[in-house]
Amino acid sequence: AGTGEFEAGISKDGQTREHALLAYTLGVKQLIVAINKMDTTKWSEERYQEIIKETSNFIKKVGYNPKHVPFVPISGFNGDNMIDASPNCPWYKGWEKETKAKATGKTLLEAIHAIDPPSRPTDKPLRLPLQDVYKIGGIGT
Repeated sequence: AGTGEFEAGISKDGQTREHALLAYTLGVKQLIVAINKMDTTKWSEERYQEIIKETSNFIKKVGYNPKHVPFVPISGFNGDNMIDASPNCPWYKGWEKETKAKATGKTLLEAIHAIDPPSRPTDKPLRLPLQDVYKIGGIGT
């Protein structure tokens, strides 16, 4: 949430943008947006809303539905809204996500617990991704 930091991440070649696109491309269906360093903006509601607006517009273009994404203002350094709700942002009423079952909460931990577990095709063979193959001379065939 720090001034300039969010802008750098969401810019055309920013890491935030790149990670969201990569996650969607790799098949990640659910997303949580934790807006960190809110303590550096003195828990500004205006800054929080600005970041939600920008991020929502972008993730919608990528393919995510912003109504399915919880936006949680946090301070990782101080632990605000990570496990317990913080008194530092009285304006924050909590997040809400509309999926199979409507879920609400105030903290990052609650948002993590609200992730729907993916279906696992246990009737199919195990698939493992390979990154590289090595041929070692004199070993094997």
